Amino acid sequence: MQLPETFISTIKNVYKKDGENFLAVLPALIGEVSTRWGLTDVQPVPNLSFNFVAFAKRDDEDVILKMGIPNPELTSEMTALKLFNGDGACHLLEHDEERGFLLLERLKPGKMLAELEDDDERTNIAADVMLNIQRRGGVIPPLQNKFIKLSNWFAGLQKIRPHFNGGTGPFPQVLLEKVESFLPELFADTDVKLMHGDFHHFNILSSERGWLIIDPKGVIGPAGYEVGPLMINPWDSISDGTSFKVQAERRVSILAERLGWEREKIIRWATAHAVLSAWWSIEDNMEEDNAIQCAEIFSQLK
Repeated sequence: MQLPETFISTIKNVYKKDGENFLAVLPALIGEVSTRWGLTDVQPVPNLSFNFVAFAKRDDEDVILKMGIPNPELTSEMTALKLFNGDGACHLLEHDEERGFLLLERLKPGKMLAELEDDDERTNIAADVMLNIQRRGGVIPPLQNKFIKLSNWFAGLQKIRPHFNGGTGPFPQVLLEKVESFLPELFADTDVKLMHGDFHHFNILSSERGWLIIDPKGVIGPAGYEVGPLMINPWDSISDGTSFKVQAERRVSILAERLGWEREKIIRWATAHAVLSAWWSIEDNMEEDNAIQCAEIFSQLK
């Protein structure tokens, strides 16, 4: 099986030796899980990133196979999908937490929200899906240790200055200090929910049951964070900074109206997430994308 070089590079950069081992035994793992769950015609999706994901058949049913290096994010995803139980999300058909295997419902027609051209329409659909997911987001206390804590993600920002020998590297100092100053207030928000955690246009797909989410991270924290990944996607729109700012302002207006949140709350979470996203790229030895530019634009919104 020919895997994309970008996928191989990502797995090695992010997971180091564990990633190399995973890639080495991946064909055997695919054979093992295919026998176990009765899968045929396993074909990798074209946009592989941090896990191996493939289209497959189980009898006459079209399914999605997802396999990764066992880690807390995969465990959290499985737990979230079990909790949602197909309400607002794809169904989890089979799973093996210890091995990092998931068998998922294949959504049809499966059009990504990113494929729609009207951004107002996209944003309104995303708001509908977000409201539905957050309606399910009251976490059962015994399950909390199965989910990712948003506070742990943002604690990572404390590594920036040590990483750059006391400086801020590619992060404008004013921007980083601004985010650091308002994060305590954002985390003081008592509206804490179980969130998708990577809620954006490529993780919202059309189906016979309406627009549904895939690939939830399963993150517990203030509900406002959910707008962050949505605000910075799709990446291609950043090429024209002026147009991106106009689009961002329009999205803030729609989300504020639909979610009932203050504009400042949305803008601050969008800015904070963009900074965090940029730091993750640096930490994972990946090329820094447009996240810092996005954060600077968001920080200027009113």
